[in-house]
Amino acid sequence: MLSKEDQRRFEQITRQLRESDPEFFTRLEHRARGHRSRYLMLLTIVLWASLPAATVLAGGLAGAIFAVVLLANGALMWRFRRRWL
Repeated sequence: MLSKEDQRRFEQITRQLRESDPEFFTRLEHRARGHRSRYLMLLTIVLWASLPAATVLAGGLAGAIFAVVLLANGALMWRFRRRWL
């Protein structure tokens, strides 16, 4: 955790970078977004793969709830796929 002075300095450096080289800052921001989306996709795949085990271990109702949540997740990822591609 940064102190208030360090946080203020960091924000000042970031603001100067954004103003002086917006193209670099845009590339950097896009790259970070890409990494987050890969982790989200990996997490989704792992959760889908664990659905059968969750159903067996926790019961049918828990498995059904798990599946509905994962279907909603898949629908949202499909709806906003432009953001994470």
